[in-house]
Amino acid sequence: MRQHEFTVDLPHSARRLWALFQRYDLWKEYAPAVLDVEIVYPGDAEGNGLLRRVVYPLPLGRRGESFELVKNVRANQGYDYVMLRTGLSGSMTLEPLGPNRTRLRFRETFHMTKPWLRWLEGPIYRFINKKNEESMRGAAAWLSAHLEFRPDLIDPS
Repeated sequence: MRQHEFTVDLPHSARRLWALFQRYDLWKEYAPAVLDVEIVYPGDAEGNGLLRRVVYPLPLGRRGESFELVKNVRANQGYDYVMLRTGLSGSMTLEPLGPNRTRLRFRETFHMTKPWLRWLEGPIYRFINKKNEESMRGAAAWLSAHLEFRPDLIDPS
């Protein structure tokens, strides 16, 4: 089993980042880790129980697919998720640092269960980690380029 944690400070409010992360229709615009995303089940009013189907790139032009169940949702703060087929689990948290400054923490555990794929686990996981990190930075870049997106959530200076 492998674990990965990524922490980055972003120049946007936690509320604005959260609003972007809830717009699944925009994920493909900023996240190189996402080729497609579909909401299979919306969950409750807070988003607990949301089931999303995510198609993501793999090395050598391959594609992977996961069904991710979202739980422990804390609006504007974070959530946990588990991939239903693989048991991979992860979390994303947003920690306000000041006006329009947020620390994002992304954690994930990964374990290939098929013995014949275990020898690929390291290279595949490094590739996925890189794409996830690019996606988090991509969200910040997207917000910087789209000031019209939820300007009401930009903190006053």
